[in-house]
Amino acid sequence: MNTPRHRLAFGDPQIDQLITQALASVGSDHNDDLVRALLVTAFDMDAADIDRLELKIAAQTLVEMYGAWKTFSPHRTSAKVSVFGSARTPTDHPDYRLAVEFGHIMAKRRWMVITGAGPGIMTAGIQGAGAASSFGLNISLPFEQDAADEIANDPKLATFKYFFTRKLAFMKESDAFALFPGGFGTLDETFELLTLIQTGKTYPIPVVLIDHEDSTYWTNWKRFIYDELLERSMINQSDMELFHHIHDPVEAADRLCGFYACYHSLRYVGDQLIIRLTSELTESDLDQLNCEFSDLTDNGLITPVPATKQEVADNDHAELARIGLKFNQQSFGRLVKLIDRINELSGCSESDARDGLLHDVSPDPASETL
Repeated sequence: MNTPRHRLAFGDPQIDQLITQALASVGSDHNDDLVRALLVTAFDMDAADIDRLELKIAAQTLVEMYGAWKTFSPHRTSAKVSVFGSARTPTDHPDYRLAVEFGHIMAKRRWMVITGAGPGIMTAGIQGAGAASSFGLNISLPFEQDAADEIANDPKLATFKYFFTRKLAFMKESDAFALFPGGFGTLDETFELLTLIQTGKTYPIPVVLIDHEDSTYWTNWKRFIYDELLERSMINQSDMELFHHIHDPVEAADRLCGFYACYHSLRYVGDQLIIRLTSELTESDLDQLNCEFSDLTDNGLITPVPATKQEVADNDHAELARIGLKFNQQSFGRLVKLIDRINELSGCSESDARDGLLHDVSPDPASETL
């Protein structure tokens, strides 16, 4: 078996030197390791004589990711909520009116709204929030290619060829999710979102299911989840904590905003999970957390910690209070519950958005090999 090669070196001294020279003449030095990894991977793909179709997919993926970055970059510190729902919901439907009201409430609380830029619930969310507070992530389809008039030609509109890059933009940029009734696309987004949270492949994030009071949509969906998944032990009881079913848009907004009342963000540093807080917890609060959530840690301890060297070096909210634990990586539903309990114990109330949220649960690519 061949020894894995470090991803920052192509292996040919002449080509590696050319990469070094190119990096020295373009951009800043801060991210040279990551740009080098991209270039080495591109050369690896060419050397492997990969089929042209695969290369086209890889190239288009990078183009779309770059386009999404340009779209969101000017608003990097703004809190954002993604709104999913059917493109076929008519304007006189009660769920449409709920989506308009929800978008309006969130915009008043200084949140920006992300939708798929299409008709139905997507247009409703944009109408409620207003174009100035809205992003559109459009998908090119044979039968639906044009963005809604409310977001067309807006610099906060990005168009995608691939669903997976569009989903990545939704997941990466959102601090909360509001899910309205919809078809295959909405359910696909719902299950992928919950899967990512359940498996720890994305950060803990508040999710609300919204429909009108007489609707059976989410009630029947939850019954299926309970009867066919939970009762058959295909998911854990704690996974039911990953979402909240709500009819009232004000209550839904309170749930999403309240998730960031005391909790700010988290980051893994070594074997420790660091949870950043906007206010310090008391010794009594920590005793309560350790009593209720000892199952989440390998050593049973949740303790206050200072900012780590890595966080200080990255200027990563070093001023915030912190608690740390050796999270067992087994129950992310319980981790969401821990965050809820932190907010409850702190007594903090927050009706507006938290600016500058940072969610980074990924490893450092420079330390990996191919």
